[in-house]
Parts: sequence; C-alpha cells; structure tokens
Amino acid sequence: LESFHLRMLEKFSSKSARVKGLAFHPIRPWLCVSLHNGSIQLWDYRVGTLIDRFEEHDGPVRGVDFHTKESLIASGGDDYKIKVWDYKLRRCLFTLLGHLDYIRTVQFHPSHPWILSASDDQTIRMWNWQVRTCMSVLTGHNHYVMCANFHPKEDLIVSASLDQTVRVWDTSGLVKKHSMENSSLGLGLDDPMRPPGGGLNMQAELFGTNDVIVKYVLEGHDRGVNWASFHPTLPLLVSAADDRHVKLWRMSETKAWEVDTMRGHTNNVSCVMFHPRVELVVSNSEDRSIRVWDMSKRVGVQTFRRENDRFWILAAHKTQNLLAAGHDSGMIVFKLERERPAMELHEEGDKLYFVKGRELCVYDFQKGREQPIANLRRPGQFAQTDGIGNSPRYLTYNSFNPTEGNVLVCSDIDGGTYELVTFASNGSNSGNLQEGKRGTCVGPGVFVARNRFAILDKSRNIVIKNLQNETTKKVLPPTPVVDMLFNGGTAGRLLLRCEDKLVLFEQQSRRVLGEVTAPKVKAVSWSSSGLCAILCRDGVIIADRNMEQLCSISETVRVKSGAWDASGNIFIYTTTNHVKYCLANGDTGIIRTLEQPIYVTKVHKKQMFCLDREGKVKVIAIDTTEAIFKLALENKRYGQVMEMVRHSRLCGKAIVAYLQAKGFPEVALHFVREPKTRFNLALACGNIEVAMETAFLLEQEEGDSSCWHDLGVEALKQGNHQVVEMAYQRTKDFDRLSFLYLITGDTEKLRKMLKISEMRGDTMGRYHNALFLGDAAERVKVLEASGNTNLAYVCAKVHGLDEDAERIKAALEEAEKEVPEVDGTYTLLQPPTPINRAQNWPLLEVKKHTLENLNGVGDGDYTNVENDDFSGRGDDHAGDDGVGQSTSWGEDDIDLGDENDDNDDFGDGDGGWGDDDLDLGDDMPAPSGSPAKTDEDMNQGGDFFSPPSAGTSRTAAWISNSSHVADHTAAGSVDTAMQLLNRQIAASNFDAIKDKFVQSHLSSTYKVTGMPFTPPLKIHPTRKPGLPAATFTLDMGLNTLKSAYAFFKSGKFSESAAAFTSLLHMVPFIVAETREEASQVKELLENAREYITAIRIKAAMAEAAADPARSTELSAYFTHCNLQPAHLLLALRSAMGTAFKHKNFIAAASFSRRLLELPDVSSAKNADLKAKAGKVLQKSEAQARNEHELNYDEAKGFKIDAFKLSPIYRGDDLIECSFCGSTYSVDYKGKLCVTCNVSTVGSKTLGLVTGV
Repeated sequence: LESFHLRMLEKFSSKSARVKGLAFHPIRPWLCVSLHNGSIQLWDYRVGTLIDRFEEHDGPVRGVDFHTKESLIASGGDDYKIKVWDYKLRRCLFTLLGHLDYIRTVQFHPSHPWILSASDDQTIRMWNWQVRTCMSVLTGHNHYVMCANFHPKEDLIVSASLDQTVRVWDTSGLVKKHSMENSSLGLGLDDPMRPPGGGLNMQAELFGTNDVIVKYVLEGHDRGVNWASFHPTLPLLVSAADDRHVKLWRMSETKAWEVDTMRGHTNNVSCVMFHPRVELVVSNSEDRSIRVWDMSKRVGVQTFRRENDRFWILAAHKTQNLLAAGHDSGMIVFKLERERPAMELHEEGDKLYFVKGRELCVYDFQKGREQPIANLRRPGQFAQTDGIGNSPRYLTYNSFNPTEGNVLVCSDIDGGTYELVTFASNGSNSGNLQEGKRGTCVGPGVFVARNRFAILDKSRNIVIKNLQNETTKKVLPPTPVVDMLFNGGTAGRLLLRCEDKLVLFEQQSRRVLGEVTAPKVKAVSWSSSGLCAILCRDGVIIADRNMEQLCSISETVRVKSGAWDASGNIFIYTTTNHVKYCLANGDTGIIRTLEQPIYVTKVHKKQMFCLDREGKVKVIAIDTTEAIFKLALENKRYGQVMEMVRHSRLCGKAIVAYLQAKGFPEVALHFVREPKTRFNLALACGNIEVAMETAFLLEQEEGDSSCWHDLGVEALKQGNHQVVEMAYQRTKDFDRLSFLYLITGDTEKLRKMLKISEMRGDTMGRYHNALFLGDAAERVKVLEASGNTNLAYVCAKVHGLDEDAERIKAALEEAEKEVPEVDGTYTLLQPPTPINRAQNWPLLEVKKHTLENLNGVGDGDYTNVENDDFSGRGDDHAGDDGVGQSTSWGEDDIDLGDENDDNDDFGDGDGGWGDDDLDLGDDMPAPSGSPAKTDEDMNQGGDFFSPPSAGTSRTAAWISNSSHVADHTAAGSVDTAMQLLNRQIAASNFDAIKDKFVQSHLSSTYKVTGMPFTPPLKIHPTRKPGLPAATFTLDMGLNTLKSAYAFFKSGKFSESAAAFTSLLHMVPFIVAETREEASQVKELLENAREYITAIRIKAAMAEAAADPARSTELSAYFTHCNLQPAHLLLALRSAMGTAFKHKNFIAAASFSRRLLELPDVSSAKNADLKAKAGKVLQKSEAQARNEHELNYDEAKGFKIDAFKLSPIYRGDDLIECSFCGSTYSVDYKGKLCVTCNVSTVGSKTLGLVTGV
C-alpha cells in the first residue's frame, strides 16, 4: 500500500482468495473472514494464527457475523443458505432456507435473537435463530439488496440496493410483538400470517409482513448503492454507490435528507462506515484504495492504495481502534494512529510526564494525583484531523536540569516536529508555550546536558540546541543511515538507531563507544545499575552501559513497553497480552496476562504503574517473587534464597526444571512434595537419606521398585555400601550383591549367597560365589555337576585336591575321554583382601551447603522478600572509603553472565575462585611465639578439611569470554557453537561446515613431547589473554578470494564455485579484531554470495541452451550479479552475444550499451570487443524488437531469486537467508538456502557475530 508504512499501522495481514465478508469478535482478538472460494476462516489477529476453518457452503460466502454473547457465527453465501455455526463445537448447528438468490450480508441483532439477511432476490429477511424460522420478509426494493444493517441502539434497519435507493425500516412493531410472544415458541399462536406448522405462510412470503415498515426512502445516488450504515450515536447515515460517491445523510423523527457528498474515488465504492471512536468516515473501493474522510469538514484526509488488489469489504471493531479491509488477495487489520501515549518518567521516579489529548500532564506517584501543566498547540502548518496519527508520539524530560522542568514533545506531522515546553520544576505554573520554541526533527529529541538537547534534522545530521532553541553545534553522525536518537544513559551520550543496530555515540568527542545489533528498535530504558533494556518490535535486548549485549529475548507478539524495577536488576515489560520479566542473564518468565495492551511507567515493589490507551494512570498488582528468587540465586545470595523458600509459594515444574538446570536441586528439594520428582531431586543433590525415604514411599504407595536401582548407583558413588546392599536386595540383583560382599570382605554373607545360588539352581552364580570365597573344592563340585569334567579335573589338580583329581580322572578314563595334561607352572588364585571392613568407605568430608539446610541460615544472612529494593551486584552495605571496608563500584557493575563470579567488582581476577565472602581472620599469620595450626591439629580439634572450588579451565574461559563461534569450537564445545550459529544465522545444516569445525578445534592445541614416560604437554596458543588463537584469519579469506577470482576469470567455474563455497563457510569462523576488519569480513560474505549465484546462473545457461527465451533471461540475470568490473565485462559480452544470437535485439542493445559504458572496454586490449559491441548496438537499434517474451525488465529494480533464478521486482514480497543474504520468494520460507547450504531461509535472527 502506498503510504501504508507512513500512517496506516498494519497489525496483521493474510493472503487468501478474494475476501467478501469480515467480522470482528466483540471480546476476543478474532476475525472471521469469508472467502470467494466458499471457505470461512477464523483468525487470531493478535498472534497471527489461523484458529479454524469452516467449509460447507457451496460457492462464495459474501456475509459473516459474530454473535455478541454466544459462541455463534452466521454466514450467508451464493448457495442461498444461511448457516449458523458454533465455533466452540467447530460445526454447523443448522441452516436457514428461504432466500431465492445470492445472500449478500448477514448480521446478528445486538440484543434480540434475530438474524438479518439481504439477498439478490430483492428481499430482506429477519430470522429468529432460536426457533430457526423466518419472522419477517421486507419487500420494497426492486433490484439486488446489497446490504442490510441493524441500528446499534434503536429499532431501525438500513438497507442499500442497486435500485439506487437507501431505505430505513422501522422495526418497533416487530419488537413489541416479539416481547408479547411466548418465549418457548417464539411467535404468537393466533398470528393470522403464520401457518400451524410454524414459519410464514405463502402470502407473507410473497408480499411481506406489516411488522416492519419503511420509514425513509433516500434517493440521491445516480447508480446502484453498495453499502449503507448507521452512525453509532448520532442520527446520521452514510452510503456508498457505483456512482463513485460517498453520501452523508441526516435523520429526524419525520424525515431524512442529504447533508453532503464526498467525492474522490475513481471506481465503484464497495463499502463505507463510520469510525467507531472518532469523527471519521472510512470507505474502500474497486479503485484499489481506502479513503478516510473528515466527517465534520466532509473532505478526504488520507488515501491508502494497493497496487493490484481491489477492496470489497470493511469491518470495524466495536470497542477498539481497529479496522479490517478485504481485497482480492486477502485482508489486512490496521488502525489509523498509534495509541501509545507519549510519556516519560522523571529520573527520581516520583513523577510521570505524559500527553493527554492536547495537554501536557504530570502524575505525582506519592500524592496519586494528576495535574495538567501546559496546553499544546496542534503540530503542523494546517488544521489537523483527530484520529489519523496527529497525536504527539514522543516525550522527553530533561533529567539533567534540577532548577526547572523542560520537556520535548515530538510528533510525526509534516515529516517530524518538536515543541519545547518549559515550566517550574514543581509543575505549579500553567505552562503557556513561548513563541519560537518549536522546530522540525526526525524522531524524538534527546536532552544531552542541563541546557542542551539534540535532534536529528531532515538531512540526518545531529543538531545540538540550547533551551532558547538556538543551534549551537552540528555533528555529522558516524554512519549516514541514522533515523532516530535515543538517550545514551549519561550526559553527552546518544544512542543512534541505524539499520538494524544501535550505536553509542559521544557527541563531544565524536567517538563511537560501542554498538549492538538490534532490529526495529522502539525504545530504550536505562536502569539505576547501568543496564540498558532495548525494546525491539519482536523482542528485548539487555546490554551494559557500553552496549555489550548480555542477553536477548525473542517474542512471538509485539513488545509494547517496559521499565526497570527499583533495584535496577529486573526488567518488567509488556507485550500485547502479557506482563513479563527479564534478567540480565537471560532468564525470563510470565508475571500475568492482560486483557488489553498497557504501557508500563514504573515498577515499585508489588505494584506496576501504567498508562492505558486513553491516558489513564492505572495501578496493577504484580508478583515478582519468581524473578527475585532467580536473581538471588544468580547472585549467590543464599540467605535470601532460603528465606524465600520458607515463606514464598514457589512451585511448578518450570521452577523445578530451572533449579536443576542451574545446578541447585537442593533448593527445589525443600518445597517439592511429589514423590517421584522429590526422589530425582534427592539423587541430583546426593541426599541419600531423602532419596531412601522417598523410595520406600514410592514402593508402598505406587508399587514402583525401579527407583532402588538408581538409589544404589548414587549410594555406590558415595561409598555408602549399606544402602547399596539394601538396594540390591530390594531389586534382587544377586550378582552385584555378591560382588559387593567381595569388595567389602563380608565372607559370611558371601557364603549365604552361595547357598542361595545353589537353591536357585544358578550354576554361574554358584561358581562366582565359590570363586569369590576362594573355595576350590566347591568350584570343583560346580564344574563336575555342570558336566565340565575336564575343567573340574584341572581345577582339582591345580589346587592340590588329589583325591578329587584321581576320582575325576578315573571317571574320564572309564568314559574313554581324554584326560587333560596339567604342567607344574601354575599360581594359586585367591580373592583379594578388602582394604577396609568398616561400615562405610571413608570419604573426604565437605561442609554441607547452606542451601541443603534451612535451619543453617542465620538471621542476618538474608534479605526480606517483601523488600524488592535490593542490589544484586556487590555489597549493599559498603561503607566509606576507609580501610577494611568494601567499596562499591556502581559505575562498573558489568554482569558478564559468568556463573563462577560471585562479585562482579572482582570479575577481572578472582571470578573463577568461588565465594568472595572469606573469613579473613583465619588467613592472618599466627602471633609470634605460637606455631600455626596444621591440618592434623585442625582434624584433632574436630574441624575437617574443606577443599577449594575447582578453578575455571582455559577452554571454559574461552567459552565464557566470547560469543564467537570460532572460540567455542576451539574449546571443543561444539554444542554451544552450533547453538550460537543457530541463534545468529539460523544455521541448521552443520554437515556443510563440519570440516571447519574440526580444523578450528584441532588448530587450537599443540602437543610437545616431554620427559620419557610422561604425557606430552598441551599448549594453547592465544591471540589475547583469555581467548584462543584464530584458526581462520582475514588474510586467509582474502587469499581464498583471490584464487576464486582467478578460477572464475579463467572459466574454471567448478573450481571457482568450490573456492567461493569454502570462503563462505570460512566466514563464520573468522574473528575480526577491529571495525574495519568486520566490514571486510562482511564484504567477503557478499562477494562469495554474488559469485556463487553467478556461477549457478552460468550452469543453468548451459542447461537451457535449447530454450532461447530462458537462456537469454539467464544471461541477463548473470549481468546483474555484483561482479568485479573485469568479470562484469565478460558477463555482458556473453549476454550480448546470447541475446543477439536469439534475435532479442532490445536486450542485446541494452547489454551493448552497458558494455560500452564500462571503463575497461576503452583499453587497447579490448579494442576489438568495443568495435563488436558498437556494431551489435547499431544493428539491434535498427531491428528494435525481441523475438521472445522475456521475464526481464531492466527499468525495474530487482533481486534474483536464488532458488528459481528469476527476478523479484521491487515491491514484491521477499525473504532472505539470515547468513549469506540470498533472496527468495516467500513460498521458500523454512527451507535450506541453496547458496550457503547452511542456514534456514526466512528466520529472523540478530545476524552473524564477526568480533568478540
């Protein structure tokens, strides 16, 4: 649509067959759509999903409507049928028959059980859907009745017909009659117009009934009338007709007359209606446009067009500012202006400044009172119309000026304007605007100092002005595509939105301090702890003060607003239907649902202050316990965690899974009561006592004995062989039980196991137990009884059992079997001697974690849950800069997401060494004269050794210090590397880059041979401290590019394609150290993509050699790949020859002109080519025609569909590969990119990370 992105705010769109009917659900975010192909679709326009489809009509469905209270849908179609559907049951309840031609519209009455239908049989019918009969037939029109609508409040009906009239019908008689009828039958039994069996008699069917009478007949249109509708509150009508006019009518008690005619449409006007909330009229037409009219001035104020689709129907939501329009290829849901009020919170958090209507207001949170400050004049040079995007869009408060209040109010009118309002800091003055305090800008203005503010002018330059609105400086932005300014967090800093990223810019020194990838940024919010929340259209990004990204959260619905809580560590944001929270480590969750969108202004403890779309301040209760709990756990505030476990209602599978994933199953163990989950948690944290207790409970209540095996495995790890013995006994695992008795030296129980195996007839178990006991005689008996006489003889002979050996030997000789020979070189096999025969194996005792014992937390170790104003970073009670007191570096609290860091103030050196809360008294040197305590002394004193926490390995540090895939691969963490690639570039086919993974990992470690009998030394080369050396460098990429160019120029396209593909797959693994290197890496990616596409086109040209049209088209597309000038010359030469050969002279002339314009063609070596191109141009211009119709228009800008190898012209919908940027038509979404063979096409991602 033309102007669609400027003013009309499209909320949802769908593509389908021609849409003929639309209806909004009165409460739910649903839209019912009837199509020309006979289908009815039910859409959720808020999340953009198709809920259901109803398909029973035979032919187009032209009318559809929702019931206001019941779960009913009415539809009418060209099969002369009215069907009533129950969308909960998902089926048709019944069909109403009576119309003799196409049914144009159907509508439920807002209060009575009636359905109104208009038909091409020149009648209007009223049906009682409860008794499923026709109540009345309205006759009078002498041509097709195109629509009929109930008045929303009065007993009136309006109808429009192709007989060029609009009729208003009075239904008060029918209402009175209906109120007196029997509610069970629906109609009076003595009605002479009704036959005994129900329904209307023949006379009523032919001539109508007298219950509904014509009140007015409005004549004024010159051709057939397509639509008419009532004003919701005023006595007005509006009609649209084939004479291309929209007429406004007024009614009184006795007559109706034409007020005015609105002209502007250039074809039949299909539909028209009053806007439900503002004084506007909206119409659409077959001239492919939607027009908005000012009802009071009767002039058009906005026009929106589609390029190819005619509009047929309009619908308006009864309570929300939403409209829907149906056209030839689908429908759109839109609104005419943004409803988010312009607002900003005072930095101290006690006042909210916002625009309400035409007033600048302030809300005092302490007093709970709203007060107007200033009257705002309408922006723009001309008188504006309410309801079409003229409200102020941005408001910025000057937090740097403590002496007075300064507010910038910005609007999008006339390309962007601003007004500077100055008032007393207490807001007591009336705030009359001073002359000259206004100007033009793009987007919002930002205060950068006490008496300075910055705006973006129409030339995209940053202009610094003082409070007298005088320009003091102009600054050229670091990138030319800046389209919006945001607050930079501190004085003198700005955030610049350019393309899909935010750039942190210091305007005094004109330096770029940092940047972060953030698509479609709407707003930013700074916390008191220095964190920045970036609100995008479809997600939230948390970054530090230097724009280093900490986490990113994606949403399926649009993000509306957000604010930090009082601690500055929990970000509360709202979407279309939820209130959610987000932490800097990426944890997120839902706080509550919303019925209507709201805009958060302030979060204080368990209250959320917000503005609705009418500018009313609301206070909503929220529960952020889960967010505070996760934050306390992340910051290792274990006292607070235990206090919350005691007093908070934490439950649910999500929180249990979260605790297990974070490595804190012992916390969940305190509040989980479900036996199976509790058993798994006990095993996860190694609590054998709780696991055993739960195992008994599971066995008694559920008969589940499988848990004993898991318990035995865990107990064996801890050396608790008593529990292991019980677990094996419960599971009757005799083999493991015998081996347990062997290693614990319990010979008595081993002998019992021997008897048990003998009773069970378990020959193998009996032999094993005899072997474990060292009982050779028993082993001989087992072997002899099992028929292994030879082995029995050997065993007896070896162990000196001569009597048994002789007896067995005689038996073998008697049976004429060979007696085995036994030499004298044998050794007696005895069972090993147990090292320890104690109750359980001794282990190194470690102090129990605080989280395992609720009673182990002292009173001073926690913060009250009710107090949300805590800081999750560092010590809240740090004193002054005295000796021995900890100092809080509030300006440098950067949360790098490292779970090993306890205190970010020491993250540079001590982050990997566990807890910072050390008892320094134990580390002090012993006083002179008294020896220091040794470990033996401590053990004798009752203390025990607690081992230090394991440090962070070098490879683990690489992973935590970098978000680049090359560093993760070098560390051997392929899983996280694949996750990074999937998030950044939607990579799905990792087989294509498997060799790069392997090469990157193998190159990260060198092994050096050491001393004899010692393992080799591992050496990890680094490019900087904490990061591995890069396997793939920019120089390697450039060398690969040069070789690929050489192959391409020499015509070795297979080798060239392989080289460019290798380069493309190398790009994600190249680490760029500077911004210039990052730009070069992106250039490598673009060059590889263009040349791979060009080579694929070249191969397709060879396959299509027999098709003159296709081969000419492909040669044309070949010239539109972004090639080097020398290569473009070759491409144009080939295309010129192909087009001329196939007599496509217009195309040949175009190629020859482009060839002659190249600088290289003027060189001496290309003289023959230049002459040849001149001759081709001369002959082609003489012929001036194409032999074949080509899908190629050089005048239109286009991109090449990488799959179809066909053009996608400017304005057509397209999608791109998130990695290489190859373009495709929208039907290719979700498939693997054919250029890079790595990423999924059409996925929205943040993009490739080229630097750390």
